[in-house]
Amino acid sequence: MILLRERAEGPYELFLMRRGRNQAFMGGAYVFPGGRLDEADADPELAVCIGGLSAADAKRLLQETDLPEATALGLFVAAIRETFEEAGVLLARDVRGDLVDLSAPETADRFAAYRLELHENRMTLRDLAQREGLLYAPDLLTPYSHWITPEIETRRFDTRFLLARLPEGQVPVHDRMELTESRWLTPAFALTEHAAGRIVLMPPTLKTIEELLTFSNAGQLFAAARSQRIPTILPDAFWTADSFGIRLPHDSEYSLAAGKQPYHPGGSTRIVMEDGIWKTRVV
Repeated sequence: MILLRERAEGPYELFLMRRGRNQAFMGGAYVFPGGRLDEADADPELAVCIGGLSAADAKRLLQETDLPEATALGLFVAAIRETFEEAGVLLARDVRGDLVDLSAPETADRFAAYRLELHENRMTLRDLAQREGLLYAPDLLTPYSHWITPEIETRRFDTRFLLARLPEGQVPVHDRMELTESRWLTPAFALTEHAAGRIVLMPPTLKTIEELLTFSNAGQLFAAARSQRIPTILPDAFWTADSFGIRLPHDSEYSLAAGKQPYHPGGSTRIVMEDGIWKTRVV
C-alpha cells in the first residue's frame, strides 16, 4: 500500500516503515505497508462487509484478465488488512458512511486492541466489521503497478502496489514487531536519504518512488494511475565484472521474451547495486 498524505504547503509525503534488521528477507529496508494474500481475504462470506467495489470491478481495475474475481477483490482486502495490522490505518466506513475516525483516545485504544488481535489471528476482518458496524472500503485504493520477483530469487513474490490517501483522524504507527521504525517522507527526500545511505530502499520501492517524484501533487498522481495501462514488471537479472543489477522490461537489453515491453525513452531502465546501494540507471 502506497499510503500518502497531502500537506497545505509542499509536496505530498509517503509513509515508509523499516523492517527489523534481523529479518531474513529485506532486513533493515524501508518498505510500504503490505503482506501476503490470506485465504480468508477472498472468503465469499466477507462480501457482506465490503462496500464500494465489486469483485468484477477489482479484476477490471487490476487489469489482469486471468485473475479470478474473488482473488482480485481479495487482494484489495489483503491490502486493507495488512495496512491496519502493520501501520494501524483502517480504510473502512462506519454505519453513517463516514470514514473511520480514530482520533478519540477511547476509539484509538479499542482499535489498537483489534489490530493486535488480527495480527495474532484471534480475530478476523469479519469479526471486526460486525463488532463495529463497518464496511471495508476497497474503492479508496487505486492500483498503481504489478511486480514479480526475478527468477533468480529463491523467495519470489507476485506483488501489486496500490495507492491510498491517509484518512482524516488516523495516525499511522509501525507495529513494533516486524517493523521497527516509520517515517513520512516526500518522494524527493526519500530518494536523497537512500542515496546517502541513511535509509535502504529495495529496487521496486526505489523505482516506484522515483516515478512518484514526477507528480507534483496527489491529484495528478491518482488521475494518472486511474488512466494508465498496468503492465507486469518482471525484472531481468544481470552481472558485470564489478556490479549486479536488474533490467526493467523496457530496457533495450532486456532478455526475457515473456516479459519484454517496447522500449521508450525517459526514466530509468535498470537498477544496479553500487557501493552497497541500489541505484537507478538510464541505458
